[in-house]
Amino acid sequence: MNKITTIGLKGIFIVLLAIVLINCAPKQQVKIPPQEINVILVQQKDIKSYLEYVGQVYGYKDISIRARVDGFLDGIHFDEGFPVKKGQLLYTIDSQPYEAEVLNFQSKVAEAKTLYVKAESDLNRYKPLAESNAVSQSDLDAAQAQFDAATASVQAAESSLELAKIKLGYTRIMSPIKGIIGKSEAKVGEYVGKMPNAVILNTVSQIDKILVEFFLPENQYMQLIRYFGSADSLFNSSNNDNKILELILADNSTLASKGFISFLDRAVDQNTGALLVQAEFDNKKRIVRPGQYAKVKIPFNYKDAIVIPQKCVIELQGQFSVFIVNSENKIESRPIVVGAKIDDFWVIEDGLKVEEKVVIDGIQKVHSGVEVNAAEIEFKSQSNSN
Repeated sequence: MNKITTIGLKGIFIVLLAIVLINCAPKQQVKIPPQEINVILVQQKDIKSYLEYVGQVYGYKDISIRARVDGFLDGIHFDEGFPVKKGQLLYTIDSQPYEAEVLNFQSKVAEAKTLYVKAESDLNRYKPLAESNAVSQSDLDAAQAQFDAATASVQAAESSLELAKIKLGYTRIMSPIKGIIGKSEAKVGEYVGKMPNAVILNTVSQIDKILVEFFLPENQYMQLIRYFGSADSLFNSSNNDNKILELILADNSTLASKGFISFLDRAVDQNTGALLVQAEFDNKKRIVRPGQYAKVKIPFNYKDAIVIPQKCVIELQGQFSVFIVNSENKIESRPIVVGAKIDDFWVIEDGLKVEEKVVIDGIQKVHSGVEVNAAEIEFKSQSNSN
């Protein structure tokens, strides 16, 4: 039994010694491979895109025709919906009351002139008599006052007569411009003019050119300015290169002539954050009419632009940056200056070079200095315009 016990103790000792030696042996560290991160290569290419806005069409001039004197409409002298010339007679209002008013003031002018002649004669007679003291100075002063009053009466009567003639002239309503006239809002025999019947009789529109008004969001206004270089460069209508706007009509056809921006409002609307813009188009065939809605397309053609997908860009408090994988396969944060946002791409104005590797997936999982295994992938745009 003692021999067996001795052998057992030796076995236990050997096992314990083996455990101690194993624990004291140097441990081999397990190396974790770098995380695989999807990246895209910065590209340089030509991009063609556009901004599109729904706008309302106006005539180059839309002039409302109103009666400037009240009375019964006596005649309509045009064909509704047809062209009219500048100065063409459109409407006549019953002129008899105004003719009578002219005659009345003509008689008052004649009466005032008669009194004027008498006062002038009296004054001329009193002057030499006053010099010889044949009449008193007060008599001369009275004659002078009578003459001055007669002069003023003639001037007042002539002014009233002129005003009556102007009113008589307003009974004939002429077209102020050459254009297309619409449907008459009053019929012969209706009372027009002063309230409550101060209706707009008609509207004449010059439509050989048209204006389209639309609203431009503030951020896209800045994009537009950066693209064209300055606001002033948008208004040079004599430069055909600036006539780049397209007008898409209700049937999806495109107006043959291109247009340009002719007006930017003074300020951005604080309620909508948008700016009123007016574009001008030639419309010599008079296809487009006021009141229509149409789409204005502003093209953007970038040549050799550096672009990356929008999902690569990090925006924080108005500052933009991306994560790139440098030559040492480590993550590096890079500030960038962004330009236009076109479809699902950003145009990069500064901060990136062609062929640099930009992190596109797992941006929240990486930070500067981390070593990664960059896996290049091809970004497929979800837009059809590129």
